[in-house]
Amino acid sequence: MASDLIDARGQALHLKAPPRRIVSLVPSTTESLFALGLGERVVGVTRFCESPSQVKELPKVGGTKDVDLDRLLALKPDLVIGNVEENSAQIAEQVGAHFPLWMAFPKSVDDALQDLRDLGAICGVQDAALDWVARIQRARDSLVPTPFTYLYLIWRKPWMAAGQDCFISALLQEFGGENLLPGRYPELALEQMQALRPDRVLLSSEPFPFSEKHRAELEGLETALVDGALCSWHGVRLERAFLELGVQLG
Repeated sequence: MASDLIDARGQALHLKAPPRRIVSLVPSTTESLFALGLGERVVGVTRFCESPSQVKELPKVGGTKDVDLDRLLALKPDLVIGNVEENSAQIAEQVGAHFPLWMAFPKSVDDALQDLRDLGAICGVQDAALDWVARIQRARDSLVPTPFTYLYLIWRKPWMAAGQDCFISALLQEFGGENLLPGRYPELALEQMQALRPDRVLLSSEPFPFSEKHRAELEGLETALVDGALCSWHGVRLERAFLELGVQLG
């Protein structure tokens, strides 16, 4: 039962019935809710929620980092879904004071699959959630990992990377990737990257939109452009990640 579930903050979610008016503060979760057949129950999203296309018509409650509480109050949701990575503790406190709030924080693929099961239990669509978990697991099982070392850049000026303590790193490990940087989001100089001698430097399409023109700035390093959503979205997008990302990783 949804009332028995504990979220990533250690907070119990108490619902008397499956929610009928859901606001999602996380783009990957928004996509997952629609994939689970819950699109008609989603009444609000952030301005960064772009998938599926139907969300363009939904009311926006601000961004993942700057939720507009007045807009949220006007929608009268019976469940708000957030993420510890995407939404600050202050946002969680403000929202949780008014509405039932579920905060996820998957740190591994197994955590992400459990999050889908939890969404299914919370929203009363367990069968759909289990079907997606099975689909993702089949794609995951089809991988043949190839060891490689990498740096994963998410920002420019200054250069910033996703370190070992991120979901991105856990996902790329499934492909055989070894992240050379500890921590979460370290800054580093070009000379440091060159000294680490990674097999490749992965340039993400988000949050900074790396493109072909930026590859020349990383002199002496093997680079590859990767789809940031495939690398970081922890919901149903994982099926595509396991099926498609290997080609981008090179």
